[in-house]
Amino acid sequence: MPKFDELDWIDATAQAEMVRNKEISPYELVEHTIERIEHLNPVLNAVITSMYDEALETAASQLPDGPLSGVPFLVKDFLAEYSGIRFTESSNFLKNYVPDHDAELVKRWRSAGLIAIGKSNLPEMAIGATTEPVRFGPTRNPWDTNRTPGGSSGGAAAAVASGMLPMAHGNDAGGSIRIPASCCGVFGLKPTRGRNPLGPAYGDLISGIVAEHALTRSVRDSAALLDATSGPAIGDPYWAPPQARPFAQEIGADPGKLRIAFSSDAPLGTKVHPDCVNAVLDAASLCSALGHEVVEASPPVESEALWKTFTTIMSAGIAWSVADWSRRLGREPRDGDLEPFVASFAERGKFVSGGEYLLQIQSMHGISRTIGQFYEHFDMWLTPVLGKPPLPLGELVYSGGDPFEHRRKTAEFAPFTYIANLTGQPAMSIPLFWNNSGLPIGVHFTGRFGDEASLFRLAGQLESVRPWENRHPSI
Repeated sequence: MPKFDELDWIDATAQAEMVRNKEISPYELVEHTIERIEHLNPVLNAVITSMYDEALETAASQLPDGPLSGVPFLVKDFLAEYSGIRFTESSNFLKNYVPDHDAELVKRWRSAGLIAIGKSNLPEMAIGATTEPVRFGPTRNPWDTNRTPGGSSGGAAAAVASGMLPMAHGNDAGGSIRIPASCCGVFGLKPTRGRNPLGPAYGDLISGIVAEHALTRSVRDSAALLDATSGPAIGDPYWAPPQARPFAQEIGADPGKLRIAFSSDAPLGTKVHPDCVNAVLDAASLCSALGHEVVEASPPVESEALWKTFTTIMSAGIAWSVADWSRRLGREPRDGDLEPFVASFAERGKFVSGGEYLLQIQSMHGISRTIGQFYEHFDMWLTPVLGKPPLPLGELVYSGGDPFEHRRKTAEFAPFTYIANLTGQPAMSIPLFWNNSGLPIGVHFTGRFGDEASLFRLAGQLESVRPWENRHPSI
């Protein structure tokens, strides 16, 4: 096989163009990606299930004429079930469960021509801001292998950041795309509620808190993938407002003069590290220099009530997830099947009554209306993604006690991201800033409900004037 060293750092759009122009075959591209994973994964532990034989067989066959045809892709081992491939959610409870169907999202990846090459690591049942599951062990940050890559899509972020491949699946229930994107210096967008389908297993997840998408090397890759996957499937309970034109056409389009609010004060009053504050001030200055109106402001929220709503809903959601798998597997979890945090959080969730859950959903909708009014005056809200730079491995691992207090510790690390999950708004982490230790510090933009287009336009503009394509970890 010829050597294509430039493949390690070009984006998926460029790889797909090379395939179309017959500069490289899909088979050669998959072979190269396998070599890259085999070289780096012993250090990073980003990939927990290989699909090499299936990927090579697919690459040798007639691929769809899709926008990303021939490009290798990594599937997070959560939600997106892939027929015939083990599905674990990094939990001993699922053992080596093998689904007999493809998720709708998987079907759309196939139609786009993507080639699934493996499954990425995550915390058990995707709960947590670090990727350190007992079953598979920790994923390491390629910028500093003693630090967390974030979570829950930490394996995906580490794979993209290290140059294993240009894009990888992620999902987001409280920041699980944006947190690892920030930690690893890649682009991560959480779409609007209902933009991507969750079927056939689910209609929505935890009343719309969970969203599906990806972590990518470039902004245009994220837009192209969202074009390929978005839109309702049969039986979906609701879907996001349709966009005016393909998202890919927003890249390079003039964003106009945006009115951007910015703040660095954490809603729960926790301390935000100076590096994270400086990243926001730097981004605010850059946006102002580009002609946008930048004002220090933040939406009015009762932060404690908001946090209570989020944690109560999430605990009920974890209790549901365990019950759902119990029903699917035909057995209850036994000792050792669940990690202590998931077991403890799920146990708390069992005591959330149906009436209490619906009261919290009512509160969630009220919060969404209040915050939505803020976006009548501003196009976007700029904040840090994280309250601290990427932490050393182990610092966010549950050590017992009240699981709600552990979640609060997580909120000190990621104090902003969960708000967009409650409101359903699109939000993104952009890698514009690195601290003096050489660690990436993402900045967070939240847009109006249904308006990924404005986010893509701004992200494309920022990428063009402050490109990150040549920033590579020493790994």
